Amino acid sequence: MTGEISSVIGGKQAAGGTDYDSINPSRVDEVVARIRLADAETFSSACRTAAAAQREWARVPAPVRGRVIASIGRLVEANAESLARLVTREIGKPYAEALGEVREIVDTCDFFLGEGRRLYGQTVPSEMPDKNLFTFRVPVGVAAVITAGNFPVAVPSWYLVPALLAGNAVVWKPAEYAAASAEALYRLFAASGLPDGVLNLVFADGAATFEGLEAALDEGTVHKVGFTGSTEVGRRIGELCGRHLQSPCLELGGKNPMVVAADADLDLAVEGALFSGFGTAGQRCTSLGTAIVHESVHDEFLGRLTRALAAAGIGDPAGDVLCGPLLDHRFASRYEEYLGWIQPHHEVVSGPTGRITAGNPRGDFTGEGGLYYHPVIVDGVRPGDRLFLEETFGPIIGVTSFSTLEEALELANRPGYGLSSSVYTTDPATAFRFREGIGAGMVSVNNSTSGAEAHLPFGGNGRSGNGSRQSGMWVLDQFTRWQAMNWDHSGRLQKAQMDVVEIVPDVNFRL
Repeated sequence: MTGEISSVIGGKQAAGGTDYDSINPSRVDEVVARIRLADAETFSSACRTAAAAQREWARVPAPVRGRVIASIGRLVEANAESLARLVTREIGKPYAEALGEVREIVDTCDFFLGEGRRLYGQTVPSEMPDKNLFTFRVPVGVAAVITAGNFPVAVPSWYLVPALLAGNAVVWKPAEYAAASAEALYRLFAASGLPDGVLNLVFADGAATFEGLEAALDEGTVHKVGFTGSTEVGRRIGELCGRHLQSPCLELGGKNPMVVAADADLDLAVEGALFSGFGTAGQRCTSLGTAIVHESVHDEFLGRLTRALAAAGIGDPAGDVLCGPLLDHRFASRYEEYLGWIQPHHEVVSGPTGRITAGNPRGDFTGEGGLYYHPVIVDGVRPGDRLFLEETFGPIIGVTSFSTLEEALELANRPGYGLSSSVYTTDPATAFRFREGIGAGMVSVNNSTSGAEAHLPFGGNGRSGNGSRQSGMWVLDQFTRWQAMNWDHSGRLQKAQMDVVEIVPDVNFRL
């Protein structure tokens, strides 16, 4: 066991709480860390602590805050392998992917270290003389950030880095099943010299978090909520924030479509489907949901994908594998429910389904001791099927066919999610028509549905989010507010729209 960890508020360990064991999903009998889960009052007290610390942090010049972000990036970079190994051990993410996730934190810090010198406002001309108009970006105050555990360090950095850079204080509630990874990331942030109370770490279950957040919003100690997780919980958080006239940053689930046109490079499309469908064991919000394949290439694509999946490695995430285990027992149980959505009119073309065991092996691999599941390809999904309409968080993808691009777009948009999407084609016209017609916030052409870069906006629409965006300069709109200032140095009261000089044209003039 890595150790016992608890919440950190104002730089001090929080007392009390109930025990929760974070396990290694590759070896479920191995406890990675024992976590002390806090109650609702601990969460709301963390928000009060953050509110007190935020005032002084906001007074630190933004370029200096940018240098702190730079220090975080260098600390993460120096500890990249250790952090990635912990992520692999705690959530079963293949080591190569975990290392890439850690690299994303460094990329995020590298981008935002310069934004401390670019929190630009504007000077705006006034309609009256001897008067100047200005705009300023100001921090929102305290951000309560609640993140999932499938990306236990990269996704939190999308919130923490820009929020801190902009002068906010943060209360971060990570997923308890990825608590050891979160605590390690917190310690790297703390080592940068952040003042106590500017970043607070709270471990709590969902009920205590919601109750504590509600109390903090009532007290006025939370001014922005960032949430990554399920659509169902996102709706509840959106309703709660709406009652306080706040707009949360919601990054929710996805049922991400991949359209494979008749002229697609099928080998490339198969490679993209394999990675986006089964990388991280299909447990990404951007994982492929349904491959929508032109009828003329459907059979060939399906055959190639099936063969590629059969040849892919499933197993110990420390090795060279496509995917490892599911994240935790709760996700394994839920995935088994999704397998129950397979209907008689579907065709499972990938072989066995369910948990990999000695009695249900994948070749020579028996999955002993871990939460390993057979990856599944289901052909013949229909627009009314639950497998077509709802997110399936795990290693399962559906396949259907289309005849026209208009039909493909209708199918792609039908589930009502709008996070990520992909189209494989060699025709630029098809690519641009797809972009215009798809409701997703992110579009890939000849690339998979998964794969974000730190300087592009990340986020979705519809059931995937409320239109807020993370990453790049766009996320600053989540963690700053525009403030307008007018400075009249005329020595008299000049009334806008009233005391304005009018230059009168000769409207009857003609050549």
